[in-house]
Amino acid sequence: MSTGTEENARSGSGETTHSDGPPSRPTTASRWAKVQPWASLAARLALAGILGYAGYTKVIVPALSVESVAAYQLFSDDVNQFIGYTLPLFELALALLLLAGLATRLTGIVSALLMLVFIAGIASAWARGLAIDCGCFGTGGPVDADETAYGLDIARDLGFMALGLFLAVWPRSPLSLDRVLDLYPGSGRER
Repeated sequence: MSTGTEENARSGSGETTHSDGPPSRPTTASRWAKVQPWASLAARLALAGILGYAGYTKVIVPALSVESVAAYQLFSDDVNQFIGYTLPLFELALALLLLAGLATRLTGIVSALLMLVFIAGIASAWARGLAIDCGCFGTGGPVDADETAYGLDIARDLGFMALGLFLAVWPRSPLSLDRVLDLYPGSGRER
């Protein structure tokens, strides 16, 4: 016969239960273990939608994407063109990986880093007094000074970055190739 303390030690719970007492409520850790995969699925699909939409709006008119990059006045024309043409494809590739749930942890990290680059670019434009649209969703370039929304753009990208970081920490989710390929084993663990 085992005691409640021994059972909890085996299960990893810090609570003591006795077999003759009322059933204990689920611990926070066990509730999180049930919710986490679904929260990760929601984060994965949300970030896939955001990146997919951003990439799509740029890839349909690549000249506007190049113009958006050039408006930041950070690079030469050749580099602006390279970034303007490849960034939408990169965003679409990240979106597809997230949608499929393949290499979710790595894709979350890369997405978070991409958002950090976007935040740095927006902050740079703001600090240098440029009046531009960020170009995040297809349109960009010079605008009137009262049309800028740098604070909102940065806050939005911080939110998107948080989604990527969430996936970097908790990549396991249902409906993913990661699960099929068993890339993140230990379905009973928190991470």
